[in-house]
Amino acid sequence: MDFGLRGRTAAVAAGSAGLGLGSAIALASEGVRVAICGRDADRLRAAAERIGNDCLTIRADVSTQAGGQHFVEEAIAALGHVDILVTNAGGPPVGGFDNTPPERYLPALELNLLSVVGMCHAAVPAMRERRWGRVVAITSYTVRQPLPHLILSNTARAGVTGFLKTVARQVAADGVTVNSVQPGLHATDRMQAFGDSLPHMIAQVPAGTMGDAGDFGAVVAFLCSEQAKFVTGSHLAVDGGEVAGLL
Repeated sequence: MDFGLRGRTAAVAAGSAGLGLGSAIALASEGVRVAICGRDADRLRAAAERIGNDCLTIRADVSTQAGGQHFVEEAIAALGHVDILVTNAGGPPVGGFDNTPPERYLPALELNLLSVVGMCHAAVPAMRERRWGRVVAITSYTVRQPLPHLILSNTARAGVTGFLKTVARQVAADGVTVNSVQPGLHATDRMQAFGDSLPHMIAQVPAGTMGDAGDFGAVVAFLCSEQAKFVTGSHLAVDGGEVAGLL
C-alpha cells in the first residue's frame, strides 16, 4: 500500500536506536526525508546509513522542554519545514512509590511530558498554516495499565496523553492529526534496565514474545499516511495483547 507520503519531511526524536529508529526507517521507506536526533555522533551516523533517503542527523538532547523545542527548530531549518513529527524519548528510572523520592518527578515530567509540549509548539503552528500535518507520540502501554515499578513513567506519560488528546481536538479542522502509539515490550536497549525480571515480564505477554521495532515503525508510518487522515486523538496500544482492559 502506498501511504501517500513521498516528498514529505519528518522530525523523529531519539531516532538513532530502538523504536525511534524503527519509525524513521519506516517513514524513509515511504519516501519521507527524515531528520533524527540523538546525543551520540557515531550512533547517529550509523542510524542515518540504515535509514537512507538522505537522512539528516542533529545532535540534540530531548530530555527537556527546551531540548525538544531546539531539535524541532533545527529540523525545520535543515529540511525547510516539517510535515511529520514523531516525539520520542527514553524512559525515566524504574521504581515504585516507596523508593522514588519526590525530586525525581520533575526530571521525569521534563523527559516524557514537557519535551513533547516543546516539540509540538515548535512544529504544529506551521502545520496548521499549511493545512497538513501529522504528530505521532511514542508513549507506553502503561498509560492504560500502569506497572508498579514504573511510577515515574506512568505519571509523565499519562499527562502527555491528556495533552495530546486536547491538542488533537483543537487542530483537527486544520488538517493536522495528533495520535500516540503505546508500545508494550519491544526488543530494544531499554529492556536491559529490567534485568532478571525481563523473562517474567515477557511471560505476561499473550503473544509470548517481545515486539519488533520494525513492525512498530510500520504502525507509526500508517498513522502518518493519507489513509489515516480521519484518525486523530487516538492512542493505539502495540503490546502483543498485554493490556487487559476494554478501553
